[in-house]
Amino acid sequence: MELIKAMILGVVQGLTEFLPISSSGHLVIGSELMNFHEQGVVFEVFVHLGTLLAVVVVFRKELLEMIKAPFALFQGDKSESVKHFFLLDVYIIVATLPAVAVGLFLKDSVENIFGNILIVYLMLIVTGIIMIISRYLPQKDKPITWGRSLLVGCVQACAILPGLSRSGSTIFAGMVLGIDREKIARFSFIMSIPAILGAAVLQFGDLLTNPLESGAIINIGAGAIMAAVSGYFAIKLLLDIIRRNRLQWFGYYCLLVSATGIGHYLFVAA
Repeated sequence: MELIKAMILGVVQGLTEFLPISSSGHLVIGSELMNFHEQGVVFEVFVHLGTLLAVVVVFRKELLEMIKAPFALFQGDKSESVKHFFLLDVYIIVATLPAVAVGLFLKDSVENIFGNILIVYLMLIVTGIIMIISRYLPQKDKPITWGRSLLVGCVQACAILPGLSRSGSTIFAGMVLGIDREKIARFSFIMSIPAILGAAVLQFGDLLTNPLESGAIINIGAGAIMAAVSGYFAIKLLLDIIRRNRLQWFGYYCLLVSATGIGHYLFVAA
């Protein structure tokens, strides 16, 4: 039974990591509904690694060019393609800095927030509102710059709050800054890689001091695999929806989940 729960939550993670409806929020809600709290944040880190694999597979060509760009530039290749991918490397690093600061200095506070289901529902309202607003933002094509990447990175750092979608909030921020919606979506997906790896590194110490039992390893592994598979299809789906400018669909969904959750929360509390 625990294995099935882990697989279900893995699918939920994969779908919601990239669809703008908050993966962390849905994991908290799903864990509460199914009474599955095995390994807590450790489970979440591993299913996030599953979604990391999905990003690498979908954007493997861009990532390969980004890896090659610094070496090509060092060897004297100053072609526009090399410059483009080298700058993309730099912008991803800049966008990651705020999340690194939050992870290093606010790690314990963030973990405590994950235990508050009401915060999840409230942040889902924020996610829903910005997704609905995104429908009315004009399409522009400003370039990604140092300043814009830093601002998007600050939004990503805020999205560590459960219920506030990382993909939704960063794509929305980029659109507000005038970046083409498909371009900022791809940027958002790629900049999730260091954020996910950073979260895994922060939890590595906990794994060493609290080694997982064999049963837990199987459950967590199954959840990670399901997250990778579902995450791959979620990325493809979201890119198509963004091209058609239909992000408001997710906004309505988030508001519905939030309203239902808050109603249930108040009913139980009463």
